[in-house]
Amino acid sequence: MRRPLLLLLPLALAACGPSTPSGDTAATPSTGTPAIPDAAPADHSAMLESHHWRLVDAKTSGGARIDALLDGPREPVQLDFADGGVRVSNVCNRMGANVVLDHDRVTVDQVISTLMACADPALAARERAIGERLPGTHRIVQRAREPMRLTLTLENGDVLEFSGRQTPAARYGGEGETLFLEVAPQRVDCNHPLMPDHRCLQVREVQYDDEGLRSPGDAEWTSMFEDIEGFTHETGVRNVVRVTRYQVPEPAADASAQAYVLEMVVESENAAD
Repeated sequence: MRRPLLLLLPLALAACGPSTPSGDTAATPSTGTPAIPDAAPADHSAMLESHHWRLVDAKTSGGARIDALLDGPREPVQLDFADGGVRVSNVCNRMGANVVLDHDRVTVDQVISTLMACADPALAARERAIGERLPGTHRIVQRAREPMRLTLTLENGDVLEFSGRQTPAARYGGEGETLFLEVAPQRVDCNHPLMPDHRCLQVREVQYDDEGLRSPGDAEWTSMFEDIEGFTHETGVRNVVRVTRYQVPEPAADASAQAYVLEMVVESENAAD
């Protein structure tokens, strides 16, 4: 039975509207190697949405390396599945498509994109390469043991292999709370029994109104012992970041009960001397 994969991450698209869901075009599953060696087919959607999938290998049907997908100065191509679709990261534009899962086949609809210009030729080539290959009905194979692996065999015979990393929501067992933090340009000394020389981030919560303007009345500065996952602090640079705060289940006695994960950098500027 053909069923939607309830997985689409929202896209803020500047140039395109939502695409029309694909028709009933999924191919009949082929015989041979089982689709999921270590899990039942019903586990496909749960595994897909609970991991970030980063491209680690890409070959043509003849076994040749697909340079456009693997080369480039930035992080590798990443797929994230949620709410009936897939989002593509680490390309020039924000890209995404609707998807439908049918046993060991995934049908990807037309890719939509913000269509902004890309100054980096290698990154532009990567974006074109993934955008051309994603639409269609592809065979999906997952390996449900560490390290997680996702293999897509495309309609044209190309084979894309991804490595999976658990999402924060899966790791912490909840969706978390979104908030904005201003991060001061300098770390500060802070006391910690196990880290005598540790220097903490100094942060304060900020608010934005419905028009995206910063509201007056910022919170007091506080020292944050834990770092923000995905955020790199640079001395002398002030940032405002959007983060998700998760409650850590059963934290260690000397560890924080909360974890912060970067969603995006909202503001960034060099601090005045």
